Amino acid sequence: MEEKKIIGIDLGGTSVKFAVVSTKGELIDKWSILTDITDNGNHITPSIINSLKTYMSDHRYTAKDFIGIGMGSPGTVNRHEGTVIGAYNLNWVTIQPVKEQIEQATGIPFFIDNDANVAALGEQWIGAGHNEPNVVFVTLGTGVGGGVIMNNQLLHGAIGAAGEIGHMTVDREGYECTCGKNGCLETVASATGVVRVAKDRAVDYPKESALKSQILGEETVDTKMIMDAAREGDVFATAVVDEISDYLGLACGNIANLLNPSTIVIGGGVSKAGEFLAEKIRERFSVYAFPTIREHTNIRIAELGNDAGVIGASSLVLNESVYKHIS
Repeated sequence: MEEKKIIGIDLGGTSVKFAVVSTKGELIDKWSILTDITDNGNHITPSIINSLKTYMSDHRYTAKDFIGIGMGSPGTVNRHEGTVIGAYNLNWVTIQPVKEQIEQATGIPFFIDNDANVAALGEQWIGAGHNEPNVVFVTLGTGVGGGVIMNNQLLHGAIGAAGEIGHMTVDREGYECTCGKNGCLETVASATGVVRVAKDRAVDYPKESALKSQILGEETVDTKMIMDAAREGDVFATAVVDEISDYLGLACGNIANLLNPSTIVIGGGVSKAGEFLAEKIRERFSVYAFPTIREHTNIRIAELGNDAGVIGASSLVLNESVYKHIS
């Protein structure tokens, strides 16, 4: 008898990614559609349902071929009700009964969680977390987010807001954040934050630098250019990356001191700087982490890239007791 499969869905503001995944985390197939956010996002769930039903029909799958469907979504997710609200990049400002609609249309059990939590599950399962039970995921993208996994369980907290790593204070006199606080990690370590730090520091930096000249000449600069320049030895770029790494090292040190994970995984677009950035974070982490914790905490770069969401969404299904009872 052929083993049942899982469908993982990663819902984003630009595209919806789908994957058929084995119970061992192997990608069997994947596809994507554009996210239609028009008409207050009312077409999103129907388009997901249509894509699922079309795929199943084309490949002669029935509901019985799947253990479940897992999905990661932005916004405020009610895992128990299977609803989403406040996903403003999707124009979802009212409650969306995603679980009810998808289960009714497909006949397949459906599970949902926050997209950052789901990506954390993916990296913990078959990515840089090496399937260790205690892993924290930090994603450095347009913003800074994260997910916390302890004893193989996602931590959600009292109101489901655990893992708001981007809003850890790393500089009490720092930039104002969109959340209303000052000095959040997100203001300096996100893709936009790194550029903002570079532009501000360029004005008073005393030494000559190609990157500094680009910024002062009002040329377009992005995080990749800053990281590449630092890797190539540009003194100003190096100073900027060292500052960013200190903020990240401080945040990781505080995370490790509180939770004692075996691994902290760094993901998102900024993490594409790879081991160059990871090593700098490790250096600063060693300053802020409790000695015994420092010696037993790995800091690794994420490995799954764009597949973290769909793999993590599949893992969400496996973590449910329904599957544990039938496996």
